[in-house]
Amino acid sequence: MRKPWSKIALLGFSAALVVVALAAISGFGHRWAWWDFGAGFAMLKQAAYGSFVALALCVVGAALARPGTERRGFLFALIGVALSGIVAYVPWYELRKVRALPAIHDITTDTESPPQFVAVLPLRGENSNSTVYAGAAIAAMQRSGYPDIAPFITSLSPQSAFEKALAAATHLGWDIVAAEPKFGRIEATDTTFWYGFKDDVVIRIAEVPQGSRVDVRSVSRVGGSDVGANAARIRAFFHELGPVDPAKVNGP
Repeated sequence: MRKPWSKIALLGFSAALVVVALAAISGFGHRWAWWDFGAGFAMLKQAAYGSFVALALCVVGAALARPGTERRGFLFALIGVALSGIVAYVPWYELRKVRALPAIHDITTDTESPPQFVAVLPLRGENSNSTVYAGAAIAAMQRSGYPDIAPFITSLSPQSAFEKALAAATHLGWDIVAAEPKFGRIEATDTTFWYGFKDDVVIRIAEVPQGSRVDVRSVSRVGGSDVGANAARIRAFFHELGPVDPAKVNGP
């Protein structure tokens, strides 16, 4: 005779599936324009709270259905522990980053004369964040939170650097809005996977005695804090350009 299922283990596993689905749809629903990001974040918050209930049920269920007991469902309970733990961890991790990083959404390798957007401006919409650089205040916050963000110096000619930069942006999956070698400017939009947030990037290539200087600016369309996304995007772009070390100079 087969052992009966542990109802608590199955309930915990089912609850874990629900919070995973809720967390996933909170982001994809915004990406698919079903609701705004405020509603998506509210859903994610509810999924995080629900994950603690699911986690508790799964832990109890695992104890009741552990090997050697009279109930089945131990494996389901363990899977539920893992799933609900992930749902609880993601918002906690993001909240830690929000508290640790400066509340800014405009990151540039040149804080004195940041690259300017041109072609991408009509795409941002009237409710988007401004692309007017906030000046010394935001520059100080950037230096505090992202001291490694600096221009990229390469021995390549401006033309070769432009071609390499365009290839790197394309390889990263950015949507190229404009590529103007005459002005040494590339503009692109990067869309995040989960919530579908659109962040705009402008790349500026200029001739310097060493060869070429590549400056990048990445600006979020919505939100007060980018939780490090724009700085990470610039680092990823420079990694694609490598192997060349970033310049050891920062803007003031």
